[in-house]
Amino acid sequence: MKLRRFVQSIFFLVLTVSASVSAQAAVDSYRYLHVNVDTTWGIFIFIFCLVFAPMILLIVLHWWHAAKKDDDDE
Repeated sequence: MKLRRFVQSIFFLVLTVSASVSAQAAVDSYRYLHVNVDTTWGIFIFIFCLVFAPMILLIVLHWWHAAKKDDDDE
């Protein structure tokens, strides 16, 4: 029971701190954000890596497990 209460208090503490930090970060982001042509390329490359890195990992793992299964069958 004490552990549950401790976990709840930590959860609410983290939730409260993160809410106040995110609100402050949202206000400050417009102050320091300088939008230019490179900004869109940076966003594109970030999203490109975010989408294609898991796909490449999935392909490699699928290929590795398929090759491993073929070796086990022989």
